[in-house]
This record gives sequence, C-alpha cells and structure tokens, in this order.
Amino acid sequence: MSEVANAPSASDYIVHHLTHWQNKPQTEIVDFSVFNLDSLFFSILLGVLGSFFLWKAARKATSGVPGRFQAAVEMLMEMVDGQAKSIVHNATSRKLVAPLALTVFVWIFLLNAMDLLPLDLLPTLWAMAYGAAGHDPHHAYLRVVPTADLSVTMGLAVSVLFICLFYNIKIKGVGGWAHELVSAPFGTSKNPVFAVILGVVNVAEQLISFTAKTVSHGMRLFGNMYAGELVFMLIALLGGSWAFSAEPASLMLLLLHIVAGWAWAVFHIIIILLQAFVFMMLTLVYIGQAHDAH
Repeated sequence: MSEVANAPSASDYIVHHLTHWQNKPQTEIVDFSVFNLDSLFFSILLGVLGSFFLWKAARKATSGVPGRFQAAVEMLMEMVDGQAKSIVHNATSRKLVAPLALTVFVWIFLLNAMDLLPLDLLPTLWAMAYGAAGHDPHHAYLRVVPTADLSVTMGLAVSVLFICLFYNIKIKGVGGWAHELVSAPFGTSKNPVFAVILGVVNVAEQLISFTAKTVSHGMRLFGNMYAGELVFMLIALLGGSWAFSAEPASLMLLLLHIVAGWAWAVFHIIIILLQAFVFMMLTLVYIGQAHDAH
C-alpha cells in the first residue's frame, strides 16, 4: 500500500516527461534567454552522428559490389537526388540543395527515432546522475525527442525560409525579386492608384504565403511527433499502473502495455520515416518555388 501511496499520478508523470531541461529554473518566466538544453544536446549529437555515418559511407565506397551499408546509403542518395532533379531544375543550385535535402532527411529521421527508445530509459539515467551530483532527482527533467519541441521544428522551418529568401535573391536579383513581390500573383496596373493598391495587396499576399509555409512546415513535424510522444506516455502509464498495483487482475494492464507498446512502435516507424520524407520534400518544393519566376 505504501508503494501505491508514493506512486506519482498520471498527470504528474506526463507533466514531468513534458518538461524540458533548461538553462534557467522552471519557475522563471520563459523568454528568449531560456534554452531547452536537452533538445540542443540531442540535436547536435545526432547531427554529428548522422554526418559521421554519411562520411564513413562515402570514404569506404568502392566501385565493386557494395556492402549492405553502402548499398543502403546509395539507394538513399539516389532517391534524394531524383527528387531534387524533379523539383529544382537549376543544376548549379542542386549541388548545394541535394546534399542539403539528404542532410535534412537523415537528421530529422534520427531525431524522430529517439521516440523509439524506452520512454523512461534516458530520463531515469539522467535522474540517477542528477541525484548523484547532490541534486533532487525528482527535478531532473529530460526530453529526448527534439522534434517534439516546437522551438526545434520551427527553427528548422525558419532556416528553410532563409534559404528560400537567399535563392529568391540569388536567382532573380534584388530588383527582380522586389518586382515579383509587388506584382505576383495579382499582376500590376497602369493606373498609378490601382498600381499602388495592387502592390500593397501583392506584398501582403507574399508575406502571408511565406509565413503560412514556414509555420505549417514546422508545426506539421512538431504536431505528429508530439502526439506520438504522448501516446507512448499513455502506454507507459499502463505498465506503471500494473507496477504499483497489488491486484492479480492488473496483469491485464501489463499485457496491454506490452501489446500496445509493440504495436505503436511498429506503426511509429512509418510515421518517423514519413515525417522525415515530408519535411525534406517540402524543403525541396519551397526552394524550387524560389527558382520559379512569376
């Protein structure tokens, strides 16, 4: 009975797992000086690991019969290159855009894949280390899925926006892009009054378009991964209910925990791949649109 009394509530469990490890205490007002250190740590770590494996594959590439790892990387590169050629028709731009798309796909896939780790594995190890350092382990917060952090996904989306703005100016020139801003998509008028009105409307439409693309780009990835993380937490609560229950009937909770966890993990692999692919494809589409003249 003491274990049941000391067991955390479902809401406490979820809130704890949804709280970031930050550079400032959780009680302070959140502002732009607050950083989610866990998201930064895992993003940088997985980015380095992904770059290392791609570099290793390129270094060990042979002209003979490729190994499994080399064959998998070559298939991935051919897929990304094919998509880049079909969307971005400028061969010079593709020298940068195609590797960028490959990096985006691999990086986001690795970030998403952190959701497949046992939910309490890394947070528990972090709490043990936190407690060993003389702190209260109950206040050791750690979220290990960077793409379930809105600041990460919006940061990626804004980065794509800046790349699009760069290619708009590079391909069309400052004057050409400025003319496009005031003329697309509704055109211009020879009447000075209507020309000013249409110019304002066109600029507003372009700004709304850029904003909507960027927000939807980041929110789509965040929403899917955040929802997946919540489902894993709810499944983990089934196992927790069994662990803190003394009744034999609670074995059904354990069985449901195992079956549901396995089924959701298998299904989530598809989500992980799909979200990485969708983010990469939207990146290519937005950059391709930056090359198009209106």
